[in-house]
Amino acid sequence: MNQRIEDYALIGDLMTTALVGRDGSIDWLCLPRFDSGACFAALLGDEENGHWRIAPAVAPAGTGCTRRGYVGDSLVLESIWETDEGTVKVTDFMPQRDVAPDVVRIVEGLSGAVPMAATIRLRFDYGAVVPWVRRSDGHRVAVAGPDSTWLRSEPPVETWGEDKSTRSEFTVEAGERVAFVLTWHASHEPRPDLIDPYEALEQSLEDWRAWSEQCLYDGPYREAVMRSLITLKALTYAPTGGIVAAPTTSLPEEIGGVRNWDYRYCWLRDSTLTLGSLLQTGFLDEARAWREWLLRAVAGDPADLQIMYGIAGERRIPETDLPWLAGYESSAPVRVGNAAVDQLQLDVYGEVIDSLYLARTAGLPAEPHAWQINVALLRFVADNWHRPDEGLWEVRGPRRHFVHSKVMAWVAADRAVRTLEANPEIDGNIERWRTMRDEVHRDVCEKGFDPVRGTFTQSYGSTELDAATLLIPRVGFLPPDDPRVIGTVDAVRRELGHGGLVRRYSTEGPTVDGLPGAEGTFLACSFWLADALLMTGREKEARELFERLLELRNDVGLLAEEYDPVGGRQLGNFPQAFSHIGLVGTALALGGSWPVTAGVPVAGG
Repeated sequence: MNQRIEDYALIGDLMTTALVGRDGSIDWLCLPRFDSGACFAALLGDEENGHWRIAPAVAPAGTGCTRRGYVGDSLVLESIWETDEGTVKVTDFMPQRDVAPDVVRIVEGLSGAVPMAATIRLRFDYGAVVPWVRRSDGHRVAVAGPDSTWLRSEPPVETWGEDKSTRSEFTVEAGERVAFVLTWHASHEPRPDLIDPYEALEQSLEDWRAWSEQCLYDGPYREAVMRSLITLKALTYAPTGGIVAAPTTSLPEEIGGVRNWDYRYCWLRDSTLTLGSLLQTGFLDEARAWREWLLRAVAGDPADLQIMYGIAGERRIPETDLPWLAGYESSAPVRVGNAAVDQLQLDVYGEVIDSLYLARTAGLPAEPHAWQINVALLRFVADNWHRPDEGLWEVRGPRRHFVHSKVMAWVAADRAVRTLEANPEIDGNIERWRTMRDEVHRDVCEKGFDPVRGTFTQSYGSTELDAATLLIPRVGFLPPDDPRVIGTVDAVRRELGHGGLVRRYSTEGPTVDGLPGAEGTFLACSFWLADALLMTGREKEARELFERLLELRNDVGLLAEEYDPVGGRQLGNFPQAFSHIGLVGTALALGGSWPVTAGVPVAGG
């Protein structure tokens, strides 16, 4: 039986992550990278697809710990179990790696004498491959094809093989510690050097302490902001600076449904909001690394710009199904890769140009070729903004003239004009971009606005609404006090609201996305509504909505992509960068420091 999505906590080493359940089981781990095959995939199937559980022997499978939390501003997780025999703590973390990835689990007795049980069931290639396991030099070594893992404990505890798993039982008394270390390496390479698990723990805490001290934010909701920033850091692939949308694939947007996607890649549309959050809170190194990843990823023919890339900028992300995995709570299919990579989504051009504009205005060191990339992207937008596209929600139905896509084309032209006005020494056809900006603005206001209902619509000629139109005042397309903005905010809240939160768009009747079924409320959109309420002068309502969203975080401060107000549970891939970026942005706004992305002067008209 699957645990709820919110029952998981995150650990990671800035190249991959693992999900640790309240029951002490690691049910998801991809090695050696975020986008590698999983060696523990019980999250999307069952225990036979791989997991690693350490818990008191008296705790039946599925039984959760008494309490848990991260150690300070770190990604080191502590789970406390209180039993009749005594109390025990399990500390889980992944030290930042030198060569190979390690998962460390330290069991420590706090009182009494607690019998413990451990089961590790390795299954490479997303639960499909059972490795050959042997003993070597005090380790349990599992090998299959390109993958190899080494498991050891300090001090050694007896292990045995049973039911294609490795098991152990031991007792910890107060003051005693037993550490387990699982190390992965390519099977054709020699075993990496061993780490000292206790030294690695101290070093990990020091690494996170040093990093978190860079945070400049000291306003309201700081604990929530800091945890969200730590989560964004955990989703960063350190060698390249790319930030994955989430570390999981195929966690469903509807339990039992087919809306299950792979989010272990980097989306361009996240770039501006991510960059703004990092810059505003003082993490300049991460902001610079993300900007550099962005410039490398988009280099090339603008006509070939993709909406997403691999963590090192890979372009090929073919989508396939994994039929041997039943899916989270029977939500099939389980997908690896993402076919939306081939879609035309014109809004990403505006988001990339806005990101580069933000980086320049925020004072990041200029890259000589950044403006040339800007110009190439602008020329493509100028020639193609009239076209229909799949839009930011990556619909798998017919292309449409999505209002948000057109607004972001306006953003592209607007940021070019502002750049040239502030830097007259830069070569550029400012009049062309002014003309385009005005043309797009007129087109959206004439074709994308419903004067009867007083709201912008999802697409030209449509009566449907879209939560993305909440961003219109934030990007500067119209001022917040414009009646069309206020009408849009009210209409979205009224027609897309559900349980006090906001859906992306309607999934009732014939859907724009071409998919059956429904989905939960979209958390990032709910943060956008809070921003829009604040911008339109309704601070009390904005704060109430934000604090309601904070209550939806799990016990360790994490948010998935969506939330089901009826079932009272999180949905979608987890944890979701977009949700945590929204949290940071709204907290900054409510604290009186608008995210730098909202600091652009608004247009008239």
